[in-house]
Amino acid sequence: MSLAACRDVSVVYGEGEARVTALEGVDLAIEGAETLALRGRSGSGKTTLLHVLGGLVEPTTGVVDWQGRPLSTLDAAARAQTRSRGLAYVFQSANLLPHFTAFENVAFAVQASNHAERKERFQPLALLELVGLTEKADNLPAELSGGEAQRVAIARAVAQEPRLLLCDEPTGHLDSDTGARVLSLIEALQRELGFALVVATHDADVAARFEREVELHDGRILGPVEQA
Repeated sequence: MSLAACRDVSVVYGEGEARVTALEGVDLAIEGAETLALRGRSGSGKTTLLHVLGGLVEPTTGVVDWQGRPLSTLDAAARAQTRSRGLAYVFQSANLLPHFTAFENVAFAVQASNHAERKERFQPLALLELVGLTEKADNLPAELSGGEAQRVAIARAVAQEPRLLLCDEPTGHLDSDTGARVLSLIEALQRELGFALVVATHDADVAARFEREVELHDGRILGPVEQA
């Protein structure tokens, strides 16, 4: 059984002349603990596919499964509850709460995850230590560099103890050196914690870092890309 899967999924926005097909007939399965890159240019559908996999966008047609259960047929409240129990996101912008410190941003995610028995390694300070930012625990987002803010966002995502981490252009707003360090951090956490990882990117060099690569164009999957 796949961890997550799309079966003949299409997403259409608007009607008539304003109709836009964001995804068309997509079939994709994510296996436990694998790493996968969704590569495509802007407008290719990779972000929409991430959102569909994570239950943020409901497909127009087709089915999305999460751990063998149909996620796309659940109502909004049930989808939100499912997301809180195994799905986490890192977006292109860190999207931290601006009036909360780095510690508070992570602590909020810890509290919201509602895990009955939380391991010590998933406590807020331990998570900040995991991403190398304990010394920035009391800093507000405005006092962090772009790379530091993204590392707090990663700690916040890991706080949910995900089985699947979805990353949408996580290095898109970073310079190349900082971006490479952030990617290395995500990869190290994936190996240590064992979650499946799906990263959307336009960058072929970024995509080549992962075990599997799928290319999208105009909302369609072109096929798997052989990795070196």
